Amino acid sequence: MDENKTQPTAVPVEEFLAAVEHPVRRADGFALLDMMREVTGLEPVMWGPSIVGFGTYHYRGASREGDTAAVGFSPRKANLALYGLIYGPDAEELLPRLGKHKTGVGCLYINKLSDVDPGVLEQLVRTGYDYVMTELHRP
Repeated sequence: MDENKTQPTAVPVEEFLAAVEHPVRRADGFALLDMMREVTGLEPVMWGPSIVGFGTYHYRGASREGDTAAVGFSPRKANLALYGLIYGPDAEELLPRLGKHKTGVGCLYINKLSDVDPGVLEQLVRTGYDYVMTELHRP
């Protein structure tokens, strides 16, 4: 079984975000940092070179097993990728109210935070984190 290639690093999160070139993506990254820190009550950890993660859970799939962040984000050039938010029990009801977004396999993509309702996004973070840590974290 393959291991997850994306592992925690010792890179300071604030240092990573300060180096994001796009000014809106950089500001949105710091805003997401504050929101996720407040919602989870945890300090962030860099996962690989570009993912800011909160919390950890162990997963086991058909071809891969490992640890990953419970929720997190990556300020990419094209958009903000948010992880762990589309699995919660309320996601199906919350996503239509979020605002302009796309979803992919396990990810929520938004262009900028001003495109979405911050209250709905915060609920998605909360329910996604709770779901991952309670339902997916079961032995």
